[in-house]
Amino acid sequence: MMNRHLHELRTRAIKCALAYILVLAVCFYFSNSLYDLLANLINTPLIATKITSTFMVPLQLCMFTALLISMPYLLYNIWAFVRPALHKNEREGITLWLGGSCILFYVGIIFSLYIIAPVAIKFFTNIVPSRVTVMVDIGNYLDFITTLAIASGLAFQTPLVTLFLLRSKLMSLEQINYIRPYVIVLVFVLGMLLTPPDVISQILLALPMWGLFELGIIIHKYGCS
Repeated sequence: MMNRHLHELRTRAIKCALAYILVLAVCFYFSNSLYDLLANLINTPLIATKITSTFMVPLQLCMFTALLISMPYLLYNIWAFVRPALHKNEREGITLWLGGSCILFYVGIIFSLYIIAPVAIKFFTNIVPSRVTVMVDIGNYLDFITTLAIASGLAFQTPLVTLFLLRSKLMSLEQINYIRPYVIVLVFVLGMLLTPPDVISQILLALPMWGLFELGIIIHKYGCS
């Protein structure tokens, strides 16, 4: 029995690795186009301050993009491995949670790229002193975008966290309603910590988190058993 599980684990790990490498190869073929799409978010010149940056930064972008693209397949294989050990109701519940989590994560990334990032970039490029020319390093720019995207993707898990607290009975609906003012303060604090230090981008992340918190409560009350 143990050997069979180890064999299946090894087989699925190999499948995941091959899938990721295949997607990475495709992304690397289009690496320049991928970085052009990212560079279009900023209107200032991008520069490379290291000799290796012109190769390593597009490669890092390809690795990040390949991970995002292949993530559903990777999660499916993990889920398929543990699924036989669960009861039917557990399988159905976790399937819905995984699907919802992936969708919300991708929505959060898209939100960060097309809503938060442009506003934050515009803010920073508009407060430049008169004798300073903004020339952003491509490595720092990629770090900025990917950090913002991951933070936003995680922030968009808020309704699932709310549902988990309610469904697992760790908190009652009355307790959730009681702590609502503290949650509102918390999401604005998280918005401050997860975004660049400008008020607009902080609000742009905090407001959706607040809305998604309320959405989790609504789904619990009216949407599902």
